[in-house]
Amino acid sequence: MKAFTIANKDMKVRLRDRKGFITMLLMPLVLTAILGSALSGLFSESGSIPDTSVGIVVSADDDLTDQFINKVLQGDELKESIILEKFKAEADLKKAVEQQQVDVGVILPAGWGEGLMAGEVKEATLVTDLEKEIQATIMKSILSSFIDRVTSVTIASEVVSKELLTSVPVSSREGDVVKAVSGLANELSEIAGSQINAVTTEEDGKEPISGMQYYAAAMCAMFVLFNVTFGAKSIVQERKTETLARLMSSPIHRSSIVIGKFLGTLYFSFLQFLVFVTATHYLFGVNWGSNIFQVLVIGVAYSVSVAGFAMIIAGVITEEKTADTVGGIGVQILALLGGSMIPVAAFPNSLQQLSNIAPNKWALETLLEIMNGTAWGALILPVVVLVFSGLLALVIGSLRLKPR
Repeated sequence: MKAFTIANKDMKVRLRDRKGFITMLLMPLVLTAILGSALSGLFSESGSIPDTSVGIVVSADDDLTDQFINKVLQGDELKESIILEKFKAEADLKKAVEQQQVDVGVILPAGWGEGLMAGEVKEATLVTDLEKEIQATIMKSILSSFIDRVTSVTIASEVVSKELLTSVPVSSREGDVVKAVSGLANELSEIAGSQINAVTTEEDGKEPISGMQYYAAAMCAMFVLFNVTFGAKSIVQERKTETLARLMSSPIHRSSIVIGKFLGTLYFSFLQFLVFVTATHYLFGVNWGSNIFQVLVIGVAYSVSVAGFAMIIAGVITEEKTADTVGGIGVQILALLGGSMIPVAAFPNSLQQLSNIAPNKWALETLLEIMNGTAWGALILPVVVLVFSGLLALVIGSLRLKPR
């Protein structure tokens, strides 16, 4: 009971700080509105690739090269996004890229198409500009995809022809085999030149996450994380004013005091979470999913983790300014690493693995899954990770916590 009394006292102190409470609520709302509106196109299901001007040099024409140019680069799906310009010489193309007349250049060597059909990949050269990295990546992906498809056609044709030669009787082999292989090669060539993927997808009934939804979840995770700093500072302040020392010398058991401080931060974190979810739903129309109980479970688990890390900082750091600096910088690093500023999917693989140490990453990704509709079983791992990390931090922080 003493722990709850201490927690309620800390909660009331935090609520009296109207300036801090408003800041912790208004700032994430403003950022959500700005980022969600400005970057909504990046999350749209119908979003297309950015307009890209491509310069190309063809050393020698052949059927497959013409197919790549006319049916892929200038096909129905890409012609509105890719502006194609042909150059006669490599030097002219490189000069055009340097002067940013085109975004990226492609040099196809002589016999490029014929080599692909024969199973020999002659390397095409990409001429790129450091300022046009996205366009270069797009062009490289298109080129690699086409090469992979043609290579698959060649291998498939060879395998089928060998099977036919071994299974068709000698008397009818020549005409039937030639006809079958020719027909197969033509059909596969059409597939290679098309924009159809090897694996097709169907609607699963789920709506895509909007930019407003993503940044609502991201800002919620980031600003709740700031309670790590505020919770730690409140304990450091009480240590400085001898309030914590007097409390420790009272008949109240040390564990009750520690748990009370932990619960105080947990209460405020969860309250902030609830207020933010409610405000974004009614102000911006953010859909947090069909199961509000799942959202509340993640909110509680995340608040446990935040409160635990606040205790460990309070136990390790003794100066208020140091707690403010370390906590502020640490929160910003975790916010960036956990996807609260940039989606984790945009990171290199190594950083994506490292992002698992950020508690806001677990909260953010789980909230996005809930928005898109998910089963309770999918919440087990993030809830366990968040709660366990928070309780572990609480134990370490309580062992390190000193009254003076």
